[in-house]
Amino acid sequence: MSEKDGKFLILKKNAGEIALGRTKNMLSAATSILANAPLKRKTEGIAPPRKKHEVEVARDVGPHRKEFRDPTTGMEFVLVKGGCYQMGDTFGEGYKDEKPVHEVCVDDFYMGKYEVTQGEWQKIMGSNPSEFKNGYCYPVENVSWNDITEKFLPKLNRSSGKCYRLPTEVEWEYAARAGGKKVRFGNGIGLRIDIDTDRANPREINFKGIAKYQQYYSQTGVYREKTTKVGSFAPNSLGLYDMSGNVWEWCSDWYAKNYYSSSPRNNPEGPDSGSNRVIRGGSWSNSPWQIRAAFRSCNLPDYSFFTLGFRLVLPVH
Repeated sequence: MSEKDGKFLILKKNAGEIALGRTKNMLSAATSILANAPLKRKTEGIAPPRKKHEVEVARDVGPHRKEFRDPTTGMEFVLVKGGCYQMGDTFGEGYKDEKPVHEVCVDDFYMGKYEVTQGEWQKIMGSNPSEFKNGYCYPVENVSWNDITEKFLPKLNRSSGKCYRLPTEVEWEYAARAGGKKVRFGNGIGLRIDIDTDRANPREINFKGIAKYQQYYSQTGVYREKTTKVGSFAPNSLGLYDMSGNVWEWCSDWYAKNYYSSSPRNNPEGPDSGSNRVIRGGSWSNSPWQIRAAFRSCNLPDYSFFTLGFRLVLPVH
């Protein structure tokens, strides 16, 4: 063997050893990440992920099993089959503006599976107004009703060729209550047989679950003091995530305290005028009382804050 051939074999051997060493380091790092993942989730107070078959069942929901993804932004939408339901404080524990309980009916509509994310907002607007800039998959917040309806939606609808809008208040509550069922929270826990699950749990909803604000229908736990990634918790039976907690969600309606006394039965759209727009669902900074599906609140349409976000709907017809 020549001296040149000998040097080549030595270099080849060294290169192989380096590559093998790098592979071992990568495998060691990956093993460490996987081993520490459950501890990280436990520290953040998030329930363990569901098994694969459970996730697939949760996503393949609704009587027609129809979903679609917007090609412009990647937003995912779920078909919500219309119907009639008893809107308002069906548990008899809410404010006066949640009464009287009254029958309303809605047509079919598509609703965003998740709250609109920072990444989706940035694709359309080119900027990110959020306070908690933790990643593209976190809900966009710090947006006003005017920001959404006068800036974001016109651009989105021009680029997509569709007619997305904010949900009406009656659509929002119908979806949060899994098709108008008698449930207290937007993740559908009240539909389960075990009575202990009919309680807001910080492991399942991002809200202020501290002892000071505990109710007989809530449990205490970690208070994160910030938003969480959309889809971090289990959806309701329609496949909608974070309908309680994380961020408040703007609705299209003007707010009126006594509107339920005079609301039309079919597809009500709120009062003709007002000074505040409806927000629903509560946020990471709110008590279990305020994340109830029937709870109503409002804000000025030009108001923005780091607890305020939204999700969209698309009419079927």
